[in-house]
Amino acid sequence: MGKTVPTDNQLVERINAGETGLLEELISRYEDRVYNLAYRMVGSREDAEDVLQDTFINVIRALDRFQGRSSFSTWLYRVAANTALTRLRKQGRKVKSEDEFLDNVYAVQQAARSGERLSDWSNSPVRELLNDEAMQTMNQAIEEMPEIYRAVFVLRDIEELSTAEVADVLGLSVAAVKSRLHRARVYLRNELSGYFSEEGVGQ
Repeated sequence: MGKTVPTDNQLVERINAGETGLLEELISRYEDRVYNLAYRMVGSREDAEDVLQDTFINVIRALDRFQGRSSFSTWLYRVAANTALTRLRKQGRKVKSEDEFLDNVYAVQQAARSGERLSDWSNSPVRELLNDEAMQTMNQAIEEMPEIYRAVFVLRDIEELSTAEVADVLGLSVAAVKSRLHRARVYLRNELSGYFSEEGVGQ
């Protein structure tokens, strides 16, 4: 019989019991995913590397306090997202204010109510509809989004966490996640409208 692969929680229990050599295995399971999340959040490879390093430093320091009430991956994403958000706030990077962002969203919604034909993909994961060029434009638009909308969009549509998991990671209600995700998708729909036909098909 093949060797049984320990679960994340089993690894954590063994590490906390003194088998610190297993830290490398635990980190290797999530290193790429945390880096990808960090890169989408902070927008540069250098900053993403720093967020990756800081995330695992924070995880190692707090590992003995992990109680398993949520999955280890959800807890790790929470640490990573908070680390990335903290870095963004310290940098004071220019992003759209929430008022400016919401004005843009409401303008798109008003245009739709007025009969303007717009690609209706605000209820679909945006990344499924984009080619490479449009993805570059989307990445730039994501960097300009207010932090909390960016975090919701990246976790839900890029990292493919469930709505409930995103709510757990960010400390929001499921309803708040759904609302902010919808607004983020509407905003991106407007920013990327040139890449879509009226039927919402990528060009």
